[in-house]
Amino acid sequence: MTLRVLVGKVGFDGHDRGARVVARILRDAGIEVVYVGLRNTPASIAAVALQEDVDVVGLSMHNGAHLTLAPLVVQALRDEGLSTAVVVGGIVPDADVETLKRAGVAAVLGPGASNDEVVATMRDAGEAARAARP
Repeated sequence: MTLRVLVGKVGFDGHDRGARVVARILRDAGIEVVYVGLRNTPASIAAVALQEDVDVVGLSMHNGAHLTLAPLVVQALRDEGLSTAVVVGGIVPDADVETLKRAGVAAVLGPGASNDEVVATMRDAGEAARAARP
């Protein structure tokens, strides 16, 4: 079964170049990508994740709201009964990584992540999410 990843942005952050680059990296690696673009809500991300049966939600965060919005996405997914993994990428201070992981985020990728690291992280998160499905 091919890995399916939803890539998008939550909130009012209008910077989507990184998200589009990640979507291309994943597609080039043979991963199915559902790109939802800018200005999504946690509930809309969860609704698309449910509809598209994705394994991983990749959130691009550049507006400093990662500690607020990423946990809300995790909760919205759980509210839908999903074990979908959440991976956050973008500008996240090192001091915030453990807080995000305690909130249910599977992994955090910074601006220096290589293409191989992005693909491996998404594959690992997707495999773990599949294993957690009832």
